[in-house]
Amino acid sequence: MSKVLEINNLTKIYGEGENKVKALDDVSFSIEKGEFVLVVGSSGSGKSTLLNMIGLLDKPTKGKVAIDGINTTKLSDNKISSFRNTKLGFIFQFSNLLVDLTVMENVLLPRQIAGTNGTAEKDARELLKLVGLESQINKRANKISGGQAQRVAIARGLVNHPSIVLADEPTGNLDSVTSEVIVELMKSMAKKLNQTFIIVTHEPEHFGDVDRVITIKDGKAFEGKEHSAMEVVA
Repeated sequence: MSKVLEINNLTKIYGEGENKVKALDDVSFSIEKGEFVLVVGSSGSGKSTLLNMIGLLDKPTKGKVAIDGINTTKLSDNKISSFRNTKLGFIFQFSNLLVDLTVMENVLLPRQIAGTNGTAEKDARELLKLVGLESQINKRANKISGGQAQRVAIARGLVNHPSIVLADEPTGNLDSVTSEVIVELMKSMAKKLNQTFIIVTHEPEHFGDVDRVITIKDGKAFEGKEHSAMEVVA
């Protein structure tokens, strides 16, 4: 296996002086290609800040985020946007589909932004088949259910063949039955495509067995759901 993500001494500080908050505190860990990883923690623990650092949506105060061996903290603002679109896929709590577009058109959006249309429609169709929506391709996004919309969001997140898919509370807006279907679908995609998933959730019990669980507490990272101060991820 090869390392797809390496985080070294990652620190993020917001504010100054008495208002200074250390959202991430010297976090270090790595993730291998194909791993299905949960990031858990209470509200305000720093898990969303960590996701923003990995997703290149914010810059660290210090430390390094390397994706496929590339130190992203050294990239210019212009290069960050292109790198993010090609190397990262995103799935959010709400599907964030464009309701006036069809299912197919929504899935194709990242490819159009990247300018790599080539086999885009063929790839999108194959992904929609894998997520069980081949028959819904031409439906507008406002004509499908919430669970179907999240399946479309998964296909959209995968269409650029990203190194990492980042999912922020992907089951948070779904009922328990639909959540179970979405979890199994993401796990299936991880196995079939050898796709790395990093999922932020406050409901780890919905995910069953996963490759790893990283707990964020007071800005520090620990391995596993249950941890002590001696189990800091190195």
